[in-house]
Parts: sequence; structure tokens; C-alpha cells
Amino acid sequence: MTADPTRQPGAGQTRRRGAALEEVILRAAADELTASGYAAFTMDKVAARAGTNKNAIYRRWPNRLTLGIAAYRRLATAVPPPDTGELRGDVLEWLRQANRYWSSPLGALLRELLSAAGGTSELLAQLQDQSGDAAAAPWLTILGRAVARGEASPEALHPRVATVAGVLLRNEFVVRGAPTVPDDVLVEIVDEVYLPLVRRRGPNPS
Repeated sequence: MTADPTRQPGAGQTRRRGAALEEVILRAAADELTASGYAAFTMDKVAARAGTNKNAIYRRWPNRLTLGIAAYRRLATAVPPPDTGELRGDVLEWLRQANRYWSSPLGALLRELLSAAGGTSELLAQLQDQSGDAAAAPWLTILGRAVARGEASPEALHPRVATVAGVLLRNEFVVRGAPTVPDDVLVEIVDEVYLPLVRRRGPNPS
């Protein structure tokens, strides 16, 4: 039988240190988070999976929430925004992709972590799907293309405006607790809120 190189060193074994140990811990944390969900996620379980002790984990992540967020970020992958050739199609397809994500097991983990993070802005900023530069970038890409085509006002190119549709969708899951959002709601967000907002927006009065 081959010895597990991630465990504490014994005869003939090498202790993992630095980045190598951090990689082992993060991989174990991601596996544990996927298997058990955040509610059952513990430092003890991660330490057992990683073959290390809790002190090694606590030196890098002060509590299970910060480790859980780091593990979630490892699981989440960036997806390029759609390019259907017109604004409505782009926004609707992007919302549909987001809806599928929020409805998935990984989306359920995200909702658990958001709930656990509460109003802690530092932790919220670490979650990929939160408002911020990373979250706004694909929306600004979609809206920038629409401005170039003459479909939207240049004044709409602001992160708070660009991400409105995504925020409304997120609220359906986080605030209302919806397991998934019906497609007619997505269409309503696009047609009744987003498109009128970005098409009619003008400069602020001086």
C-alpha cells in the first residue's frame, strides 16, 4: 500500500509545508464542502481529510467560514458572458445561466455561505457572486457592447446600473428563498426593469 503523503510524517514520509500543505488543505476542504454542505463542515473533518492537524489549518484560516469561502472559491469557475448579438438576448441568457447556477448544488453552497457571512463585508467581498469588480465585469461587458451598438445609453455604464438584473435575481434566492426562479420572472426582470433602465438613463442634472 502506498503511504499518503499528506499525512503527518512517519518513517519515510515527508512533511508537507507552505504552499503544498495549503493546496492539500484547500482540496480537502472543497471535497468536504461538496460532500457535506456548509452546515456539517468542520475543521476536524477537513483536518482528517487532509491528513494534518487543526493547528495547521487555523494558522491559515481563523475559522470554518473563512475556510469554507476559500474552498467555495476553488470550486467556482468563471464563465464568459454570452454574445447573442443583441442586448435583450445577452441579458436574458446571462440570467438563465445564473439561475441554473443558483439552483445547482454549488449555488446551494453559495447561499449557505452568504447566510453565514451575514453582513460581514470583507467575507461577502470574497464570494465570487457578490457585488464588486469581479461580479460587475461581465455585466459591463454585455452593456458596453450594447452601448456600441446603440442599444443602451452610455450613462448606463456604471456597475450599480449594469448589475441590477443580477441583483434582482439573487434576491429571489437569498431574500425570498426560492429554490429556482421561473423563466417568466427572468423575462419580467429583463423587459420591465433592466431594458427600460439602461435605455432611458441620461446624465445626472448639474
